[in-house]
Amino acid sequence: MAYKEKDTKKWTAQWFETNARGEKKKRRKRGFETKREALEYERQKKLNNSRSMDMKLSEFMEVYFEDKQNELKERTMKNKRYMMEQHIVPYFGHQMMSEITAGQIIQWQNEMQTKGFSEAYLRMIQNQLTSLYTHASKIYDLHANPCKKVKRMGSSDNRSLDFWTVDEYQKFIQTMEPGTRYYLIFEILFWTGCRIGELLALTPKDIDFDRNQFSITKTYYRTERQDVITEPKTKQSVRVVEIPEFLKQEIKDFVDRHYGMPEDERLFPIVQEAVQHKMKRQMEKAGVKKIRVHDLRHPYVKPKTKKFITFFEVFGQLHSCP
Repeated sequence: MAYKEKDTKKWTAQWFETNARGEKKKRRKRGFETKREALEYERQKKLNNSRSMDMKLSEFMEVYFEDKQNELKERTMKNKRYMMEQHIVPYFGHQMMSEITAGQIIQWQNEMQTKGFSEAYLRMIQNQLTSLYTHASKIYDLHANPCKKVKRMGSSDNRSLDFWTVDEYQKFIQTMEPGTRYYLIFEILFWTGCRIGELLALTPKDIDFDRNQFSITKTYYRTERQDVITEPKTKQSVRVVEIPEFLKQEIKDFVDRHYGMPEDERLFPIVQEAVQHKMKRQMEKAGVKKIRVHDLRHPYVKPKTKKFITFFEVFGQLHSCP
C-alpha cells in the first residue's frame, strides 16, 4: 500500500515480489508526487509479477518486450514497438488481454485497410498483434487466442520476386562512372547477393584478395543519429562470399586509391538511405523498371539452377575482358 514520506512529503509505492526460492520480499519505489501515481505503479508491478492476463494490452506489451530483450535485436525491437504503438495500442491498449474478441479484431482490420497501407505493411501490423497473443498463450497460458479465429489481413511481400536481368542491370550501372563509390556498391550488391547492411559494414580486413573472398560477420544500420554495427540478421548470415575476378579487381583498385585506410574502417561510410536515393535517381536515368535495393540480391539468391550459375560465371569472365 502506498504511503507518504514524512521528510520529503512524497509518496512511496510498496509491493511484494516472490523470488526464485519462493520467498516473498517487500519492494519499494520512492519519489511519486501523488498517491495516485504511487498506486498505479504498485498495480503495474503486481500485474507484471503475476503476469495475469487481466492486464491491459499496453501493459502486456511492456512484458513482451521485457521477455524478448535478449532474443530480439535492438532494431527489431524498435520497429515492432513503433508499429504496436502506432497501430495497435490506440485501438486495444486500454482493454484487457483476456477481453479482446475476434469480432473487435475484425473491426480493427477493416479500419486499418482504409488507411492506404500496402498489403505487405498490413501483414506486418497484423503480425505484431499476433506475436503478442502468441506469447501470451505460450508463456502465460492465455486460454483463448482471438487472433487464431480471424483471417490475417494483408499478404506477404510479393515484391521480393522482383529482380533485374543482367541486361537491365547493365543499363543501370552504365549510368555511373566506373570505380566510383556508388558504382562499386551496386557491383557488390548485384554480383555477390549480400544485403545492404552487410555491405555497409565491410572493412578492408574482411576481404581476402588472394582467395577472392570476403567475410560477412556483421551488419550496419543507423538509428537516432548513431551508427550501429551488430551481428548479421541470422546465424546463417555469417558466411564467406566468393567474388569473381573482375569484381575482386574493382574492390582492390578502390581500396588502393584510399591508401592508408585503417583495416577496421568501413569501406563505405554512408547510410542506407543514401544508397536508396542514388539508386532511385539512376533507375530514372537508365529507364529500367523500379526495384528496391534489397531486390538486387535476388538474382543471386533465388535461382539455384546450374544454367543460371554457369551464365553468371561466363558473364563474369566476359565482364573482366578488355
